[in-house]
Amino acid sequence: MIEVKNLKHQFRTPEGDYLEALKGVDLQIEQGEFVAIIGHNGSGKSTLAKHLNALLLPHFGSIAVKGMDTRDEECLWQIRQEVGMVFQNPDNQLIATTVEEDVAFGPENLGMEPAEIRQVVDKALASVGMSEFKKRAPHLLSGGQKQRVAIAGVLAMKPEVLVLDEPTAMLDPVGRKEVMDTVVKLNREESLTVVLITHFMEEAVLADRVLVMENGLIVLEGSPREIFSQVKQLKDLRLDVPPMMELRNLLVKGGLNLPRDILTVEEMVVALCR
Repeated sequence: MIEVKNLKHQFRTPEGDYLEALKGVDLQIEQGEFVAIIGHNGSGKSTLAKHLNALLLPHFGSIAVKGMDTRDEECLWQIRQEVGMVFQNPDNQLIATTVEEDVAFGPENLGMEPAEIRQVVDKALASVGMSEFKKRAPHLLSGGQKQRVAIAGVLAMKPEVLVLDEPTAMLDPVGRKEVMDTVVKLNREESLTVVLITHFMEEAVLADRVLVMENGLIVLEGSPREIFSQVKQLKDLRLDVPPMMELRNLLVKGGLNLPRDILTVEEMVVALCR
């Protein structure tokens, strides 16, 4: 679905110097895959995310979306339809006076017929569990509900890839769960390809594959179990581990014999009962 080859990108600092944010990233994302990207601030996560739908263009290397090069201006329109983005603050993506009008904004700009717009809006709202709020004003919604509407607005444009750049960073635990339940449902039930940028390790646990970024490079890659069992390496990279993994390590230090790859509360309960 997406192929990244030796991607490098620089930003110019206020002093006139150049800061290399990406230093040669190689990455392949398959159709229907759920990939989580973690790393501390400044590691290059968001810069990489913005390259995936050509909001930023490579200074060196290349990105291909379904074979289309992001540097090819003739492909930009199609690439941005194939790869939809959801950002940290949902208020920055909500522009209409009602939920359904907001979700319809993208399809209208794509030139869809009114009957088709009605269908895609209803389907998108149903996909994120917000159908009953379609007549509601967005500013009256909770943070989690707003983010789900923002996701619906992207889904209404029928992308094949959903890129979420720290979508739960501004939400409380309830809102975070609402959004992540929606993202997992879209990936598992509708086979939408998902790329999630997150600071929350318990969200990364839900992915098929986890990438760890440091200093503009991917330094670790593997399944959640493979990545989060490397506690020392993650600590050295100034990253947390999932709460159950942290608890597991404390219990082992206290003398209990527990498996190395416990990630969820359910797995911890089963291990302790045994």
